[in-house]
Amino acid sequence: MKYLLLSYTPAAAWNAATADTPSEEALAAFAGYQRFEQELIETGEFVSSEGLGHPAVSTTVRRTPAGPVATDGPFVELKEVLASFAVIDVASQERAVEIVSRMVEVLGEPMEIRPIMGEDFAA
Repeated sequence: MKYLLLSYTPAAAWNAATADTPSEEALAAFAGYQRFEQELIETGEFVSSEGLGHPAVSTTVRRTPAGPVATDGPFVELKEVLASFAVIDVASQERAVEIVSRMVEVLGEPMEIRPIMGEDFAA
């Protein structure tokens, strides 16, 4: 079963002005994550992962009476921002929780696990 892993970071810790230059702490966290990624590649459970750009450079599209309108930025007060995502393909939700628990222990940031609705959800 495939799961989407969503990694969050405190909004206050991610400065838009310096988002293109990773801190030493961010580089260390990424190195730790890469070790987990390599382990999942070796077990055949890794599908993909990507880091995301700073919310300040995002675009939000909303439906309005005049039609869809694109605006810069999320325009919501954020305490945590989505920093990256990964997709894993594991035997069970318990295995997904086991993997993510180890990642959270090392990275120190919260992660969300969501099942991906696909053929596994077909009746």
